[in-house]
Amino acid sequence: MIRITSLQKFWHNLWRSWLRSESPRRAVLQWSSPDKAGLIVVCFVLAIISGFHWLQVPELTPGMVAITDQLAPKDALVKYKDPENQKGSELIQSTIFVQVIDKKQSNLLYKNLTQKLKELEIIASSNNAERVGPINLSKEEQMWLSNRTKTIQEKWEKEISLAANRMLSQGLVNTLSFEQIREASSLQLAQLGARETPSRSIGIKLLSTTFHGRSNLKRDSALQGLLEDTITKQNRNIIVNTGDVITKKGEPISPQAYYVLDHFKLIKKSPKYLLFLKAFTENLASTLVLILIMRRERPCLQPRHGLLGVGLLITAQLAQLSKGLIGASFSPLAILVPPTLLVSQGLGSTTALAWLAVASLQWQIPINGMGEGRMMVACAVSAIVALQAANMRSRAQLLQMAFLMPFGALLSEWFLLRGRGVPNSSDQLLYEAVVMGSLLMMTILLVPIIENTFGLITKARLMELTDQERPLLRRLSSEAPGTFEHTLMICGLAEEGARSIGADVDLIRTGSLYHDVGKLHAPEWFIENQEEGINPHDQLNDPYASANVLQAHVDEGLKLARRHRLPRPVADFIPEHQGTLKMGYFLHQARKLNPSVSESQFRYRGPSPRSRETAILMLADGCEAALRSLDPKTTDSEACKTVRLIVEARQHDGQLKDSSLTRAEVELVIRAFVTVWRRMRHRRIPYPISSTKRSFPA
Repeated sequence: MIRITSLQKFWHNLWRSWLRSESPRRAVLQWSSPDKAGLIVVCFVLAIISGFHWLQVPELTPGMVAITDQLAPKDALVKYKDPENQKGSELIQSTIFVQVIDKKQSNLLYKNLTQKLKELEIIASSNNAERVGPINLSKEEQMWLSNRTKTIQEKWEKEISLAANRMLSQGLVNTLSFEQIREASSLQLAQLGARETPSRSIGIKLLSTTFHGRSNLKRDSALQGLLEDTITKQNRNIIVNTGDVITKKGEPISPQAYYVLDHFKLIKKSPKYLLFLKAFTENLASTLVLILIMRRERPCLQPRHGLLGVGLLITAQLAQLSKGLIGASFSPLAILVPPTLLVSQGLGSTTALAWLAVASLQWQIPINGMGEGRMMVACAVSAIVALQAANMRSRAQLLQMAFLMPFGALLSEWFLLRGRGVPNSSDQLLYEAVVMGSLLMMTILLVPIIENTFGLITKARLMELTDQERPLLRRLSSEAPGTFEHTLMICGLAEEGARSIGADVDLIRTGSLYHDVGKLHAPEWFIENQEEGINPHDQLNDPYASANVLQAHVDEGLKLARRHRLPRPVADFIPEHQGTLKMGYFLHQARKLNPSVSESQFRYRGPSPRSRETAILMLADGCEAALRSLDPKTTDSEACKTVRLIVEARQHDGQLKDSSLTRAEVELVIRAFVTVWRRMRHRRIPYPISSTKRSFPA
């Protein structure tokens, strides 16, 4: 029993140390047992889905030798799709295009050939060997041109014209090598005699130099569709009568016979438990690793955030299983990129990259040939989205990405696949880019709904919440102007402090604006909103009731946060900026009446800060009044000393123990506060004021 307990303690400490490797005091949100159990069940479901195909493996395959004779049990009409035709259909849709003869280009090539024949005639009639001609001529060829008769010339030119027309009618491809064109020209001119005879060699040179690197073909979209329809119609129905022989013992099973056997459910399917167990274990382990990375990246990760990541993996698996329904339009871009955008927006770049890695590892569809290149492009585009989307602070930037990413993916696929020598269809790639862009647009539209459902918070959402025309902030500025000005001062301090240590500046800015909204329930009870020196606490003269008023501003703030649907990370600033601090003034007043009063009655109920951002806000809230009260002539070192005393008091009180702030980070925050104070307290030039007043006409 002791050994088991020690082993459990060892693994517990190992887990905690791994999570807290970035800071010795890194706080981790504890999950309840039902939450853990629910998430583990979802992980098991994902692992089962990913390996389910190994539980239904057919015992027979086309081409396998039949073990027994199999007869048709009844009449049936079996729909049969020839695998070769189906493969050809998909190939045509993605890699092949139909071409026809371009008459204009053919006429142009024929005119070039006629022009060269005229130039040869000029050379032959001038008998000038030094004249530059359309082709290089040997001495024997020059002599033959000069000595031929009119009849021989006409017959020779006629044979060349016929050979040229035959080659043009068959179609020329500009990618053929010169040797291939030369060999084709030689075969077309075989009637002119042996290959070495001048008449044939000159003709070969004329045809090969005229047609090499040229094409007289153009694409025809109408014939493309006709070819696809023709191949599709080749898939036929098989009429089966009762007692027909489907397979004979010892003979290979044809594809048609396999379809008939499958139609009658005569193919037994048995599970491959070892392969299933392997796939199950790999996918379960990779999913659990993803959750660990998510918790390491975000110690305050909620169970529903983990559920979102696993749920998106299940969606990707189901999309792959439905490939048969999607057909040739299937693309990994449509499966990987939109979920990566969603995870990056809600949980950060690191988590999005981890999700992408796990989704790629769990990919079920075989990757080969052209699919390998597309998978590479999909992973590259998804990685770019993961790195960029997390820092985007407006919906407009996301919409720009939804337009640019499909365009970049289209160019990448085109260049990559052509560079590897894989023929490709621009229409198919364009279709995939449009589908990906549409899914990205849909994801962006769904982001606000998913934010509320799973409690996520994005940069764009934070920027929207900082709009000071929002109802809650507008109420704060009009009903509690002193508190609002105090909030803006703290916001400047907290922002600079967060920026100095690399914390989330957008989150702390938003949290700062809402941290004191609870004072709206009774703004006149707080000194920054009091006028003419009237303090209701003096009239109340009850330290216990006054302490309840201070605690109420936290409780009421949480109620307002729920009413206005503030995200949980923002609402956490309301109680955590006070933590469990003492209400020192009222505790002192109470001890005048009763020296044995308990200190716990005059402490906020907390919790204490559980993140760097809420801890910085607590420090800024405590230092703001002290910094404002400093004399303008105070030096930076004196200001640092004042701030440090306040910060050390918070540390000694245990307020920062769960915040993960290190000593070095605390020092940087102190210096950042002083920097902001220096900007607020900058000196002004004294402007002279005239002793005589200038009179202006009414």
